[in-house]
Amino acid sequence: MKNKMNIDKELIKKVAKNARLNLTGNELERFTKECSDILEAFSKVQSVDTKNIEPAFHPIEIKNHLREDIIQDSLSRDDALKNAKHQERGYFKGPKAI
Repeated sequence: MKNKMNIDKELIKKVAKNARLNLTGNELERFTKECSDILEAFSKVQSVDTKNIEPAFHPIEIKNHLREDIIQDSLSRDDALKNAKHQERGYFKGPKAI
């Protein structure tokens, strides 16, 4: 199957200019051929018959890997502030933020 899009040196030059790349003559030749080869490889996908195939958005089943949310006892305010050097009226005291 042939490429529907024509990849030539002028197209590669335009893309390189937009990407602010200075390509040498050898790079221009190589990238023109490589881009054509890539498009040709992807064009083979279009020849596959997919009429009776359901879309598969995720090939692997998605699972929730989070732990179960279990209510547990937490520290009391006094225990949490017990070793705090800087505290005020039952809260941690930090530097002033503007």
